[in-house]
Amino acid sequence: MTRILIVDDSPTETFRFREILTKHGFEVLEASNGADGVTMTQAELPDMVLMDVVMPGVNGFQATRQIARNSSTKHIPIVIVSTKDQATDRVWGKRQGACDYLTKPVDEQQLIDVIKQHLRVG
Repeated sequence: MTRILIVDDSPTETFRFREILTKHGFEVLEASNGADGVTMTQAELPDMVLMDVVMPGVNGFQATRQIARNSSTKHIPIVIVSTKDQATDRVWGKRQGACDYLTKPVDEQQLIDVIKQHLRVG
């Protein structure tokens, strides 16, 4: 089963993502901040990471960079999912190593399409 790690400090957002992902047959892992997200990515090696940006401590851009530059995790696609929707945020996110950038609130079908596109499943 495809495993997706949700890294988001909002319980509401995490719950919503979990609902969508489990409905579509994905196994869900969760981390509530960037530092835990990096640690969990290294420990669990999920098939994909959905990364929030605005989090206390290590933010999503920093966590994305750490995952993308680590030899054991750099193959894992990271999709940034954030309320920040400026063009500069998108460019910066991709520069840190994200393969895609979605803005909240995320449309369910768009999220699933992006996941399938980068995982090449379904």
